[in-house]
Amino acid sequence: MDKLYIAGAKGTPEVDFDPLQHTLKLSGQSYPENAFKFYEPILRWVDAYLDQLTTEVNVVIDFSFPYINTSSSKCVMMLLEKLDEAFQKGKQLSLNWYYDEDNESELECAEEFKEDVTMPFQLIPRERKDD
Repeated sequence: MDKLYIAGAKGTPEVDFDPLQHTLKLSGQSYPENAFKFYEPILRWVDAYLDQLTTEVNVVIDFSFPYINTSSSKCVMMLLEKLDEAFQKGKQLSLNWYYDEDNESELECAEEFKEDVTMPFQLIPRERKDD
């Protein structure tokens, strides 16, 4: 299976999904003009990846969204639902959600997503570059 990489741009996050390393990374602001169009290939890739994934493999998911608009939130929720369903079927997935400690709304957003899934979901403060 091929890696899925989409460079980050203004309004779209960087996507770095590596099926060999079993790491799924999404980072950056997400407010594309058409969120469903942006996330559609990501959701299709995840479907194919989860279909071929065995229960012996440990998948690490890293998300970091300094800002995410409402339509992107719906797409991220769809993505989380797919991942959580796979987890409930016995696949080993864990999610690290990085947030800025000074951005209360970013943490609240992550906490809301966390409430909707059963897979391991860690909230981790992002390290500041000036520390």
